Amino acid sequence: MRAIRQSAWGGTETMALVEVARPAPVFGEVLVRVVAAGVNPVDVYTRRGQAYNQVLDLPFINGWDVAGEVVETGYGTPRFRPGDRVFGMPWFPRAAGGYAEYVTAPARHFARMPDGLGFTEAAALPLAGLTAWQMLVEVAAVAPGQRVLVAGAAGGVGHLAVQIAKARGAHVTGTASAAKHAFVRGLGADEVIDYTTSEVSGAVRDMDVVVQMFGGRAGLDALECLRPGGVLVSAQAAWTPGLHERAGELGVRAVDYLVDPDGAGLGALAGLVADGRLKVHVDAVFPLARAAAAHDRVATGRTTGKIVLAVGEPAGDEEARG
Repeated sequence: MRAIRQSAWGGTETMALVEVARPAPVFGEVLVRVVAAGVNPVDVYTRRGQAYNQVLDLPFINGWDVAGEVVETGYGTPRFRPGDRVFGMPWFPRAAGGYAEYVTAPARHFARMPDGLGFTEAAALPLAGLTAWQMLVEVAAVAPGQRVLVAGAAGGVGHLAVQIAKARGAHVTGTASAAKHAFVRGLGADEVIDYTTSEVSGAVRDMDVVVQMFGGRAGLDALECLRPGGVLVSAQAAWTPGLHERAGELGVRAVDYLVDPDGAGLGALAGLVADGRLKVHVDAVFPLARAAAAHDRVATGRTTGKIVLAVGEPAGDEEARG
């Protein structure tokens, strides 16, 4: 099979399109023919050697977001059959090999694609969608009427978090540059703050929940937006020195967070999609061979929604069962 592999941590010049052996599923696993693969900021950091590399080995095939068709099932996997269309975020943060024509992973790392969702959009959903869902629902337990601040509301996680929070009945404020305000309002945000011209911690107060994908000074400033007893859920707490100490001084909570593979969570996201309450925005699609260009696009930090790699074509049920 074809895959994008790197033999060293570093720049995009380390990425190469190569032929590697196709994996085979073991007990409890499925083999998925990948049609599309999502590209996330963590992919860029990992390629550079800046994220989770202590649990990864070279040579390395990047990528955790995939959508495709089940080709083969290992023993004890009644959840899926060959030909099923699935999407998932297998193995994170261990290597999943998403930038490849086939992946294997436990069946519970996948869910069936909802009707009406194409492979491209499905590949854009798992990591960002699970991040938003787990932050808002499983950690913060957002309830109707609560006030939620979504930092970076036009980004991959942010644009999904706005919609999920609204689906939970929250009043949602998002931050985005002025050019993206209409997009964020179209997602359902009640208010949008231009972080390039306003100090967010001065403009936003008394939030029940803040979801934050940025670290450093931005993470500390986000604490100032909370009411007493409110909660900041941070994906960058490890890169925000003094976060918990400052939270204690302000009488708020700061929770460290890392996304988990979760078939049940994927199923919940699929339900929101099927109900018309969640839409995935794809900023651009690149062919697998141009994965380096996709990384360059993500690294700008200016994407709206998600970037996706087109990996293969759907085989169709007959071939998938062959």
